[in-house]
Amino acid sequence: MVEIANSAVGRGASVKDAIGKRAQAKATSLDGDAFAPLTALPASQWRALAERTIEPNGYYLPDWELAVNASARGRTGASALSAWSDAAPDGAARLIGLVPVVSMWRAYRIPLPALASAEPYGTLCTPLLDRDMAKDAAARLMQAARQAGAHALILRDVSLDGAAMKAFGEAMRQGGLHPLALRSHARACLDATRDSEELLRDALGAKKLKELRRQRNRLAEHGAVCFDVARTPAEVAAALEILLRLEASGWKARRGTALMQHDGDAGFIRRAAPALAERSQCEIVILRAGETPVAAAIVLRHQGRAFYFKLGIDERFAKFSPGVQLTLELTRHLCADPTIATADSTASADHPMINPIWRGRFAIGDVLIPLRQGDRAVSLIHAALTLRQLVRKLTRRLLAISR
Repeated sequence: MVEIANSAVGRGASVKDAIGKRAQAKATSLDGDAFAPLTALPASQWRALAERTIEPNGYYLPDWELAVNASARGRTGASALSAWSDAAPDGAARLIGLVPVVSMWRAYRIPLPALASAEPYGTLCTPLLDRDMAKDAAARLMQAARQAGAHALILRDVSLDGAAMKAFGEAMRQGGLHPLALRSHARACLDATRDSEELLRDALGAKKLKELRRQRNRLAEHGAVCFDVARTPAEVAAALEILLRLEASGWKARRGTALMQHDGDAGFIRRAAPALAERSQCEIVILRAGETPVAAAIVLRHQGRAFYFKLGIDERFAKFSPGVQLTLELTRHLCADPTIATADSTASADHPMINPIWRGRFAIGDVLIPLRQGDRAVSLIHAALTLRQLVRKLTRRLLAISR
């Protein structure tokens, strides 16, 4: 595979690293490196871009992604692929596009010359593009990737029909390029402009809602049921510890995915959540029975969209469906908020809890963006990713059969 990759690229550089440190030095912009360590990006420019972005992504807000990059397991050391405007009269350039990236080797353990969007501990990697210069920003991000030595840019977990991908599509058509779809699925979302009670009746039906009310009444036998929202940094920091304990007490801990099980993951979320709360971009919702927290979740906010992240429940109350009860209250909470238009579940396809409640759907997936016309390396990259997907599907089927 390495010999084939070297032949396709036509040079003897290290394919394992795919994009080396020397490439970062030559991909420069008027205001700094267009391919540089994520920590080198001016935070003020990043925040300003997040306010102007054409499509929101709470997981690429600077306070979140920098915390992930600092300590989260397997997610540190990302680079910033950035696009900058031409210099203004005062000589300053403006950040107009950003996607945190890693090499294809880091992302897939495939030694080929491509960059992939970095996983931000949330299943959304939509790039930030200036709404007034979206197509230009996308084109400049592609140019920066080329200058960094990449032959393709792999955008993982992006909204396929969203404004950001439309901008990339326009930039590709202008350059005579065509995207290659790698995988896609439908993900649950909430139309928060609707009346919550009407929405829940339509989604669940009268019979299911009656059963959930019965479970809530049974839960109330353990104490009055209340729904709390932590908003200030101090409130969020305290509520976060409740969420971490709930998550660590259940099946996520048994599977090894609870945040508190790993110092780096716990450190990232303890840094990110209060910092985002300073800017009203994070809140933690808790459902209690009396003084006992039975469910909690983190909600990120960016522009008019909310992002549902990391639900934890007390499994002693499992028969009362605490996760569902919390989600019903969160639905009412978001629908009552005039600043929120939609909510992304950031859940997997066919998620058994959220899909029956949030009946909206949007397409999300991975896209391979070629950076040069007629590039043989892109065909090789696409073939390697396709083969990887087939092997993973076959492995999952074999494991299911063996059980």
